[in-house]
Amino acid sequence: MKLFDLTGKVALITGSSRGIGRAVAEALVEAGASVVISSRRQSACEEVASAINAAYGENRAIAVAANISDKSALQALVEETRRCFGRIDILVCNAATNPYFGPMGGISDEQFHKVFVNNVLANHWLIQMVASEMIERQDGAIIVVSSIGGLMGSDVIGAYNVSKAADLQLVRNLALEFGPHNIRVNAIAPGVIRTDFARALWEDSQALSKLQLATPLGRIGEPRDIAGAAVFLASNASNFVNGQTIVIDGGSTIKGIL
Repeated sequence: MKLFDLTGKVALITGSSRGIGRAVAEALVEAGASVVISSRRQSACEEVASAINAAYGENRAIAVAANISDKSALQALVEETRRCFGRIDILVCNAATNPYFGPMGGISDEQFHKVFVNNVLANHWLIQMVASEMIERQDGAIIVVSSIGGLMGSDVIGAYNVSKAADLQLVRNLALEFGPHNIRVNAIAPGVIRTDFARALWEDSQALSKLQLATPLGRIGEPRDIAGAAVFLASNASNFVNGQTIVIDGGSTIKGIL
């Protein structure tokens, strides 16, 4: 048994046309998997899938756009994946949103609802859509990309942090439910990563300096820094890892105030 070999596996990754999702998709392909690239825009998905196929061979990636807030679109995404690849062995729920920055007292009901639909409910929908075939095969790996925000408070991204904490509990609950079927459900909690999603946190030079000082490794993360953990959680290397959260933050959450 090769620990990190994903040859013959099919992985569906949401939010994979850029940032962490794209880095995860590329790493899974490097380990042998075929992947489904999905985000809101078909053209962006096709660009990434084409680049992967050019680098690793034809039919290693397909592009299927889907709006994660639309349950019917997610069902169509799952069905198209099965039509093209025949199965889903690995699900990576990476797509998320944060439409509001500021104290929670100022967030609108619409914004709060959007955060929870996209960051929690969409993950629940997708997992339920793929779980039946994993249960039938008695094998599968589900990975939810959460955030260190789910482990701490914030006065500017409070609703986002609450949603990410909910993702961590979703993982624990489903790991308990699906474990008897040899399906492992785990989470990754990144710190600040150099992506468009976190641009407001690192683009300003002063803010970036503060982030670097707050991190023992002295830098913020890059999308590729998350990809290795995804390969680990998707592969035989993590066969006895279930219901856990891997924090990947350069050490920022363990640094005290002194």
